[in-house]
Amino acid sequence: MNQFIPLRRSLFTSTRLFDKIKTAKDRREHFLKVNSWKANQSEYEPVDEDRKPKKKVALLLGYNGSGYQGMQANPGTKSIEEELFNALVKVEAISKSNSIDPKKVQLMRAARTDKGVHASCNLISLKMICQDKDLVEKLNAQLPNCIRIWGYVETQRTFHAKTKCDSRIYEYLLPSYTLKRLVEKELKLEPGSERDYKILTENSTVTRYISPTDQSTLSNFRVDQERLEKFKGAMSLFQGTHNFHNYTVSRSFKDPASKRFIIDISVSDPMIIENTEWISVKLHGQSFMLHQIRKMISMAMLLVRTGTPLSLISKTFEADKINIPKAPALGLLLERPVFHLYNNRMASVENRDSIDFDVYKNQIETFKKEFIYNEIFEHEKKNREFDTFLAAIDSHIDSTYQYFNTEGVIPEQCILKTKYSVQNDLENEE
Repeated sequence: MNQFIPLRRSLFTSTRLFDKIKTAKDRREHFLKVNSWKANQSEYEPVDEDRKPKKKVALLLGYNGSGYQGMQANPGTKSIEEELFNALVKVEAISKSNSIDPKKVQLMRAARTDKGVHASCNLISLKMICQDKDLVEKLNAQLPNCIRIWGYVETQRTFHAKTKCDSRIYEYLLPSYTLKRLVEKELKLEPGSERDYKILTENSTVTRYISPTDQSTLSNFRVDQERLEKFKGAMSLFQGTHNFHNYTVSRSFKDPASKRFIIDISVSDPMIIENTEWISVKLHGQSFMLHQIRKMISMAMLLVRTGTPLSLISKTFEADKINIPKAPALGLLLERPVFHLYNNRMASVENRDSIDFDVYKNQIETFKKEFIYNEIFEHEKKNREFDTFLAAIDSHIDSTYQYFNTEGVIPEQCILKTKYSVQNDLENEE
C-alpha cells in the first residue's frame, strides 16, 4: 500500500493547486509561469528585443514564379512566401520571437499561384512592424530581383487578403501558331535526334518519338482572321456563371463550388515579339479553381486547331466527366487582385488609403516586361514548350481526346468513370 502514497499526495497537491486557480486572471498568471513560451525559453533560441508595435497591412508585391513551387509556403519546397518571410525577418518587420515559429505570422494571400506561375501584382495581409520609413527599399534589398515589393497599405485589423478580394484578373500569353490547323506527325520507334519529343501513347503505355516542328515554321506563322475570331468566340463562351467541374480536379458536377462566375474575357489582336506572333488573353473572374484557366485556354485552342464546333463548350458544363488537357503554365500570370468593395467602404466610412496598384504603375510595367514577359518569350524560344504540348495532344491515339471532332459530340468512350461521376449516376437513379 505504501507504494501508492506518493501518487495520492501528488494528486492531492495538484487538486489543491487548481482549487486556487479560479479566476481568468489566476489562470493567465499560471499559464505564463508554467506553460508559456517565456517559461520554456530555454527550449528556443534566446531572444533579447524590445517589443515594437505591429500594424495590420496589405503588402503589395510582384514576382516571377520560375524556379518556385508556387506562392504558398510548404515544408521542403522553395516558395515565394518563404523568400518573403525570410526577408521580413532580416529587416525586423517580423520580430525575432515570431521568426522562431513562422506559424505565428499569418501571411494571407489574395490569390494563389501554382508552380511556375508569375504575378505582376499580388497582395499579402499580415501584422508587421513598419516604423522604418525605408522598409520597402530594405525589403527589396534582401529579396532576389525576381520578387519585388511595391509598397504597403495600413488596413483594418480584421482585413483578410482572400476574403476582402472581390475578383481577380489573370493574363495568359500564347503563340499564335497554337491555332494552326492540326497536321499529324509521324510517330517513330526511336529518337532521330536529341531534340525529338518522347510521347506516351496507347493509354500511356507505349513510348514513341516525334520530331519537333522547324523553328522557322513556328516563327513565321501568322494567324488568319477566321481562326482568330473563332478563338475569340470560344473564349467568350466561358463568360458568365457555369459549372466548371471539367476544368479542374477532384470536383463533381454536384459540388456547388464547381460553379464559378467569369466577369469578362478579352482577347488581344496578335503582336509580334522577337519575330514570333503572340496573343494575350485577359480573364476577369470572382475566383478560379486549380488549373481552370489553363484548361479553358487549352479547350479554346484545340477547338480551333481541330476544326471542332464551338457548341462543344456548352457540353463540357454538363454532368459527363471528360479529360481536358492543361495548356502550359508558362503563359499564365496573375495580373492583379481587385478590391473594389473594400476600397469603396474605406472611402465612405473610414479615412484610410485604398489598395491601389496603379500608384506603382511604372515600376510594375518595367518589372513585368523585364522579369515576366521576357522570361515567357525566351523560355518558349529555347524550350518550345507549346510545341511540345501540342505534339503530345496531336499524337494521342487513344480515346481520351476524341471529343475533338467535326460533329462536336462527346463519344461514350471519352466519358470518364470516376468516384465523382459514379456518385452522380447513383443520385440520378434515385
